[in-house]
Amino acid sequence: MTPSQIATYVDAAAAALDLRLRQDYRPGVLRYFTLASEFAAIVDAVPLQPHDEAATTFVPVEPREATE
Repeated sequence: MTPSQIATYVDAAAAALDLRLRQDYRPGVLRYFTLASEFAAIVDAVPLQPHDEAATTFVPVEPREATE
């Protein structure tokens, strides 16, 4: 997405959610959505085949303490 498209999306999403986006937060929100857009482009670039399937279940594990 272009910076203009991202700004338009953020504005539309905020309006749809009736969310007042503070002007001092806006640059950070736009940076986040830019990053998310870049991640999405990387994922979209991976070609999938008919036999590729999504994982059925995600099971998180508890973090362990670092050992020295």
